[in-house]
Amino acid sequence: MSEQITLPLKRKQQRSKRHTSPLDMARMSHQRYIVKRQAEDLENAIEYYVEAIKSSPKMAEPYYRLASLMYEKGEITLQVAIEQCKTATTLEPDNVNAHIYAGYFMSMSDDYKSAQKEFSIAIKSGVFNSARPRLFLSKLLQHEMYEEGVSIGKLAKYIYYLLSGSVLLMCDKSVIKMLMETITDNISVFSYRTLGETLEKAKMYTTAYKAYFEGMQKTEHGDVFYKKMGDLSMSQQDLMSGYEYYKKALFVKPDDRELLLKLATLIQTAFPEKLDEAIDYYNKLLEFNVENDKIYYQLGHLYLRKDDKLNAISAFKLALETNPINPYYNNSLAYAFVRAELFDDAIEYYQKAIKLNPDAEWTSIVCHALGSVYGEVKGNLEAAEATYQAGLVLDSKNYDLLLSLGDLYMVKGELDKAIRTYCDGITLDPDNFMAYAKAGLALWEKDYVEESIVSFHKSIQLNPNFDISQNNLGVVYLDGMGNPKEALGYFKNAIKLNPNYTLAYFNAGRAYQALGENTKSAEYYQMAMDLNRITNELPEDDIENRMHDLFS
Repeated sequence: MSEQITLPLKRKQQRSKRHTSPLDMARMSHQRYIVKRQAEDLENAIEYYVEAIKSSPKMAEPYYRLASLMYEKGEITLQVAIEQCKTATTLEPDNVNAHIYAGYFMSMSDDYKSAQKEFSIAIKSGVFNSARPRLFLSKLLQHEMYEEGVSIGKLAKYIYYLLSGSVLLMCDKSVIKMLMETITDNISVFSYRTLGETLEKAKMYTTAYKAYFEGMQKTEHGDVFYKKMGDLSMSQQDLMSGYEYYKKALFVKPDDRELLLKLATLIQTAFPEKLDEAIDYYNKLLEFNVENDKIYYQLGHLYLRKDDKLNAISAFKLALETNPINPYYNNSLAYAFVRAELFDDAIEYYQKAIKLNPDAEWTSIVCHALGSVYGEVKGNLEAAEATYQAGLVLDSKNYDLLLSLGDLYMVKGELDKAIRTYCDGITLDPDNFMAYAKAGLALWEKDYVEESIVSFHKSIQLNPNFDISQNNLGVVYLDGMGNPKEALGYFKNAIKLNPNYTLAYFNAGRAYQALGENTKSAEYYQMAMDLNRITNELPEDDIENRMHDLFS
């Protein structure tokens, strides 16, 4: 976009006169994290709780709160979290929250008896501040009845703790405070987001950017508003700005699956120089364990673009483990095997993709690929022909497949079939130069000289920059019509289009030799010889013999 919006200054975490202790700072960051769910607040809360433990090691609160955050982040095991909470209950036996956290983690480890004991202690210690342990205890009783069967006593206790917990919850000041903060925060985010979206619909894009930016500054929800600015940039085809905004949003919320997917897809589409970054994002997405086969499929293609064939094969195989009957996964694995020159494996998976046949047109393209492996790599011309024919049955309008079938007939020396097949291609797409160029060569091989000239002229008319047709038409004029002067112009056109065209230099030398201009002929033969040392298109002794004949 034309207008640049800078990042706001990093949120200040300096301690005010009112909040000076590490525990106060930890509580503030923890509350912000609960409301906004942003990674920076989580990191700050953990850091300050650690400082609080160092400065006041006999205080219970930092232990159980740090345990909850570090477990959520995946930095400690469930058993370590339980031990941390037991330390807290030992330090302050009457601390209601310490027993609640201990009971919560114990219930997660399926130690329901110990969990009930902790919740019961919390209820006795909390009295009117016991809504949460009552509700937790009712949930445990419900689970116990589900496992062991319902009894009147258990049912009565379940109902009692459920109802009393629900009533007392309305008296829990901390819960009400957090609820109000969450509601206020959500309303603020909703207001700015709605304003920006309304401005977008009115096509007031610059003003919409400003609204989103102001919303981000006021609410500090970079994950929401950077994402919105990224979406707006993408809608305006400003891919670089979209990429930058998505990156900023991801910095705020590193585990946002939608952002990871957007960034990976954007890089894959528009920023090939950042493929390693896209691979990292896809690998991060695998941790969510959602649609992993599709992620492995995308990873496979990224590895192919990096020419990392082994990792590409591994990725496509992992995709197939989840969904073995997906034809596209089978086809991509086959292609990866071709790139790795493991052709027998490629044939196997191409055949599987063809058998699954999700769409006739697509399967025809796969037949083309398999036929090329049979013909060009394995030398099995009969299998190649049968596969090409099967592809044309699926899609008779596959132009490239028709031309490949014609090429196969040329290799087999079946010129009449080749000519008919190339003519079918011309009928299918009369404005495509390639079928005319190939038909011209087949007609020349069949000694249909005049027809060959017509076909090559048509190919050049449709595409004057196709150097091969220019050279081949020159050959027909030189060797078929005995007109070296006419031929020379086409050879020079081919050289002008492709200065490294060894065969065109050689043919130009032949044309000059036929015209009796031996010096010029030697000059072009020499250039052909010099290039041939690099391209290896021609037998070198053939060029040397012709140069020797010029002056013998």
